[in-house]
Parts: sequence; C-alpha cells; structure tokens
Amino acid sequence: MASKLKSHYPWISTPLISSAPMGGFAGADLAVAVSQAGGVGFIGTVIDMGFLDAELTSAASVLTTTSNNTLPIGVGFLLFAAKLHEASPIIAHHKPAIIWLACPQATEDFVTWTNVIRHCSPSSRIWCQVASVAVAMELAEKCSPDVLVMQGADAGGHGPCPGAGIVSLVPETRDALDAAGHEDVILLAAGGISDGRGVAAALACGAEGAVMGTCFLASEEIVLPVAEFRQSILAAKDGGTQTARGTIFDELKGPNIWPAGYDGRAIAGASYTDFKNGVAIEELRKRNAAAMSEGHKGFGGDIRAALWAGTGVGLVNEVKSAKDIVEEVRRTARKSHERMVSLL
Repeated sequence: MASKLKSHYPWISTPLISSAPMGGFAGADLAVAVSQAGGVGFIGTVIDMGFLDAELTSAASVLTTTSNNTLPIGVGFLLFAAKLHEASPIIAHHKPAIIWLACPQATEDFVTWTNVIRHCSPSSRIWCQVASVAVAMELAEKCSPDVLVMQGADAGGHGPCPGAGIVSLVPETRDALDAAGHEDVILLAAGGISDGRGVAAALACGAEGAVMGTCFLASEEIVLPVAEFRQSILAAKDGGTQTARGTIFDELKGPNIWPAGYDGRAIAGASYTDFKNGVAIEELRKRNAAAMSEGHKGFGGDIRAALWAGTGVGLVNEVKSAKDIVEEVRRTARKSHERMVSLL
C-alpha cells in the first residue's frame, strides 16, 4: 500500500499524515504547510464556494502541480450543505489532488458526487469519510473510492452516530473489504489521534495513514475566531471526560441544521453542563448569545460556544507550525513502531 500511496500522492512521506478539512478553520495556509511537510493538507468548506475558490487560488500561487496536473492538496465537502452544481466548476478549474466527501443526507449522495467529480476532474482522488463497516462496504461496491476515512467515535466535530473507536472499526473494515475483493481500497484512521503514538496504533490496526484535526487547532496556520479558542484547546486535559458528543452543541445558536443521524464532539463547557442539569434550550441560547457578545465570543472562561475537539485534545500542549507538527508526529510514529517491535 505504501507504493500505491506514493504513486497517487507523490509529494508525501510515510507514514501518511493528513490534516482534517475542518470547515471554517482549515484554509490554504494550513493545507499548503501540511502538504509541503510531506503530508496531505486539506481546505475545508461548508457553503461558501467563493471562499473555496479564493483559497484554492492562493494555494495554487505557492504549490507546484503534480505530474498529472493536480494541485497537491485536498478539498473537503459536507455533502448535506454544499451544492454540487456550485462545487463542480471549482473542482474542474483548480483540480485538487483529492476530494474528501463527508456527511451526506443519504448514502447515495456519495455516488452522485463521485460520478460528477470523476467526470469534471478525472485525476482527482476520492476520499469518503464513513463511520461503520456497513457503509464502508456499500461505498466500496457502489463508487470505488480511492480512500475510506474511517472516523472513530473519539473524533472532534461532526460524524455519524453511533460509532466505534478506531481500534475495532479499522481492522473489522479491513477484514471485510479484503474478504469481498476490495483489497485496493486504502483505509485511513481518524478520531482521537493527536500524536505519533496514535498514528502508530492506527497503522497497527490496519490503516495506511492517519487523519488529525484537533492537534492542528493549535497550529500557527489555523484560522480561529478569537485567541481564546486556542487557549481553551491548550488548557483542556483528560479529553475523554472534558469533551462530549451530542446534538446539543448544534442547538446553541438556533435549530439544528444537521441531518438526523449526526452529532458532534466538543469541549464539555458550561452550556453542556447546564444542558445535563436540565436547563431549557431557550435559556441555553440566551446564555450562549450573551457569551458570544463578549470579546471571547463564548470560547473563553467557562466555554459556552461549541468548541469542537476530539478526545485527543489533552495531548495538545503548545502552539507549533503545521510543518513541525507533521514532522514530529511522523518521527514519533516511527519511534513508537520501533518500541512495539522491541516488545514482540
């Protein structure tokens, strides 16, 4: 699989480290820095295709295209929110090396998007984010993705629920794909991975690389609403107890726009505590709005806003460049592998 990764993404070093396409946070600066460090950097988008076009233009001014004339970064789309007819001309024009598809209204939307993308940018690779063996198998049959990103329940931000941790999800999916003749589908692991030890664990489970999001929230290149956001990330410890999954985080500003079957993991701050104590949603929204009117926009102090982060947040302790993050993670993953071998 390593040779296949290198042939598809010739700029990378292994083990493959990818930054997650965090909509509103992951722009061209982060994507370029990660790819230049030998990883795969992603630009995240939600609805605004003008923003995406501008960020891809910025990335193209810095990066050299690959041998198949693609831009050596990826773009992530939330399928329930993005409009395919608006996205496809931008894909066709900029030709990102990778298109990441996630969070559809229905599984069939993966197929629709894949067919259009392969028509308008044939050299772009398709990555599909899923959270179950069943959906992974369905997509392998229906749209033959190049990569399946297996999102574990420890991931920050949004994903299908319920879910499993990557320690069981990745190997079961690998076994099922291999048994059905889909050995060529590459698996990447996502969820709770914040350092090289997590990457080594993902590789041991059968993944060919890892996707990381929360650790890049402390990168120098990330786009943040206020400085307190990063400060709260750095201050969070014991990520399994200091974060929580639920739909309540999407209700704080108003009615939840996400389709049924999705929730999100965020810092379990004051809003979540109040919710668990039975405070009504109307009052939670009032308190959230009041906090957002402050300079910290609800991300400081007791954290009333939805601050998306995975369980690996407790391993994020300092601000670094994306380059340094990727290189350190890669180095410690190799060291962890050597330690595992010594114990066998």
